[in-house]
Amino acid sequence: MTKPPSRRDFILRASATLAAAEAAGSIPALAAPLEPAAAGSSGQQSDAAAIPPDVIAMAERLAGIEFTPEERTQIAATISEQLAWFELRTSQGPLPNALAPATVFHALPPGSRPVFRTAAGDVAGFVEANPGPLPAKEVDLAFAPISRLAGWIRRGDLKSRRLTELCLRRLERADRELKCVITLCRDRAIAEAERADAEIAAGNWRGPLHGIPWGAKDILDTAGIATTWGAEPYRDRVPTEDAVVVRRLADAGAVLCAKLSVGALAYGDIWFDGRTNNPFDPKQGSSGSSAGSAASVAAGLVPFALGTETLGSIVSPCTRCGPTGLRPTFGRVARTGCMSLCWSMDKIGPIARTVADTALVLAAIEGADPGDPSSVSAPMRFDPSADAKGLQVGYDPRWFDEGGTPLRPALDALRDAGVGLVELELPSLSSDVLLVPLHAEAAAAFEDITRDGRDDTLAWQAPQAWPNTFRRTWFIPAIELVQADRFRREAMRRFDAVFDSVDAIVSPPYAGEILVVSNSTGHPALVQRIGFSDRGRPLSITFTGRLFDEGTLVRLGRAVESRLGVWDVRPEAFAG
Repeated sequence: MTKPPSRRDFILRASATLAAAEAAGSIPALAAPLEPAAAGSSGQQSDAAAIPPDVIAMAERLAGIEFTPEERTQIAATISEQLAWFELRTSQGPLPNALAPATVFHALPPGSRPVFRTAAGDVAGFVEANPGPLPAKEVDLAFAPISRLAGWIRRGDLKSRRLTELCLRRLERADRELKCVITLCRDRAIAEAERADAEIAAGNWRGPLHGIPWGAKDILDTAGIATTWGAEPYRDRVPTEDAVVVRRLADAGAVLCAKLSVGALAYGDIWFDGRTNNPFDPKQGSSGSSAGSAASVAAGLVPFALGTETLGSIVSPCTRCGPTGLRPTFGRVARTGCMSLCWSMDKIGPIARTVADTALVLAAIEGADPGDPSSVSAPMRFDPSADAKGLQVGYDPRWFDEGGTPLRPALDALRDAGVGLVELELPSLSSDVLLVPLHAEAAAAFEDITRDGRDDTLAWQAPQAWPNTFRRTWFIPAIELVQADRFRREAMRRFDAVFDSVDAIVSPPYAGEILVVSNSTGHPALVQRIGFSDRGRPLSITFTGRLFDEGTLVRLGRAVESRLGVWDVRPEAFAG
């Protein structure tokens, strides 16, 4: 039996056949009519370029449609024209990852405006005015929240260089077990810390993040420092400019200490040098793809980190490792200089110790940038003085009853805070359909490594890993992509209507369809620890809110955080 050609051989042979046919004049010009050319004309298909009707019949099975034999014959006689279009596009060379499609996604439904339940306040009010005396033990500094560290730094009790050197030591030591660091930015960190100390000593305090160390998920560009995307084909990639969010944090005086691990091409916790692990159980992976960002904050290695989310990449590792993550509304934070996976779904957000800390970071990085056509400048509404009393939160009781998962303390805490709990059932939105645009955009973003075979170098080659997903996505019909996008518009309308009756939804992180749907519609979410399982692993809940109303999520999250008192529990292996 003849061995079938490999995927790569097939692509190469097809390209060579098309090139030969084009040179021979057997492929019609782009402006030619779609009907088959007359026999003997220069537009007639050559035998070499012909696609037989039985191939069309096989392709029908992939497209989920069926044609008659006569229709197949007609398609086969004209299909080479479409192949010529594709060849013409690929002949122009690869498109850069940062180049977004001409069709731009915006989260707000047409004609609607943001609805806020939180008034605007001074976000600096989250900084503790009286943080108490500086702790004697360095480990207590390592696990202190930004709100407290900023108070000590501003008061002059703590130098940024001391805190930065502590973080660098802990990152280097913990990385042996956690595999959470791709590049330690020692020189840049020390220089930025010394600059912060000098400015603060001179009375020039830039704000709550001035002198605070942090870590960047390694898909955020850093000038002169490798940004590897966690993937073998890009491990030597060194950008020349900082991503917009990196620059904004530098402007706020924050100190970049490390480029943190990311599951290859922003999926999972496996990257080119191993698997990132959960600080509360290092035998378990950290989940991802913001793997190093979540693990390093949970282990007390940096006070905060930036992660990104397309379909759970902040929520999932925060659920596994236990820090607090705030996934902002799609478009709130410009992604210029960030690896693109799905231009219509990617978001950048903070991972930190406390809910207030995520607000401090989000306030520093939000806003539009010309390099990101989906980004918007929307009003930030965080009010440190506002409690959660009077807010209405929707929930499905089945989410908190099934499997005996001990998440009900979160509901009790909300009731104690004066929050009204409203039973609801979310509309069924066939969330798997919403994966079609994600897979199509991701496969397009990394077309080059699928075509040239570099996808084979990625460490993770399981059926659910990106290489196989990219390959099979080539067989999504364009019509199905358009229809899935139209379905997404309907999902946006129906999901947004839920917030006509409630201010937010509280749920387990993966309840029902909420993770897929809310990422597709662009709604913000806050994920936070509320306890531990009997195996000592973190348990979390998620608040999902109105578009651009992150301030209400912060109010709710702080109410739960203050009543449950588990945010500061440290993983034993890293508490010394």
